[in-house]
Amino acid sequence: MSQEASQRPRISAVVCCKNEAARIEACLIALKTATPDEVIVVDGASSDETVNIAKLYTDKIIVSDAGDLTSDRQIGIDAAEHDFIAMIDADHRVKPGDLERLYEDLEHFGFDIVQAGVCIEPTSFWACAENDAFSVFQQQPGPRKNMIGASPALYRRKVFDKVRYDREETGLNDDAGFYYRLSQHKDVAFGVGYTKIDQAHFGEADSYAKKFAWYGRMDASFCVDHPERAHSMFFHLTVRYMLWRPAKALFSGKLRAIPYFWFCGGVRFWTLLKTLPKLLKDKRMAGSVVHG
Repeated sequence: MSQEASQRPRISAVVCCKNEAARIEACLIALKTATPDEVIVVDGASSDETVNIAKLYTDKIIVSDAGDLTSDRQIGIDAAEHDFIAMIDADHRVKPGDLERLYEDLEHFGFDIVQAGVCIEPTSFWACAENDAFSVFQQQPGPRKNMIGASPALYRRKVFDKVRYDREETGLNDDAGFYYRLSQHKDVAFGVGYTKIDQAHFGEADSYAKKFAWYGRMDASFCVDHPERAHSMFFHLTVRYMLWRPAKALFSGKLRAIPYFWFCGGVRFWTLLKTLPKLLKDKRMAGSVVHG
């Protein structure tokens, strides 16, 4: 363990992945340089070489058949030995000292969860646009009331005594559902820190479209599980993404962020509209079976 690592509490690093053979090795090599006290890989039943590659860098590998990222996160959290848990994705490239800096951010703000900012590798127009978009609305350090990203982030384990990353009614819920439930606990604080972690995204437009469509399915799931907040989700995608954030990007001089916000918000909203009727139908059918 490095001298820096010895000055912070023990940290478990959890890496959730599926079919990440192209990126998992670089992730784990970089993560090792940050000297976490254990590395747990939760693989979502990959069909490629992800697991075999991960075995070269850790013997703590869990192959999950849960079928969704949300449940895999909780599986990794439950397997962690230590009271501080760093959630890392396969596209993150953690540098030496990043875990120490995240812990310092956690203590500085008095948070229970702190999200790192990200520096996305400029491999394409859309990757550069995403970097600009994050600098407009996500990277400012400080507390948040509604939600932050699930990773890269550092958690105090005690958070999961209150709220877990388990699936809810629709089986699709993700970060939004977790943080919505967590926000009901007024004694829990979370936000964004000063630390920034490098990130290597696939830069093609179709990769971003697939990611945004996945977000849209999660948005629809959130609306079904929390109908009292559905209006907020619609407002978020139609007003914040299409109007407010592009306007802020314009005045900030981050012009590439404008098409990114429109692309992300448009795909998410369209996918939400397509997904919502099926989820509502499934929920009604499940309810009729229970009451029948």
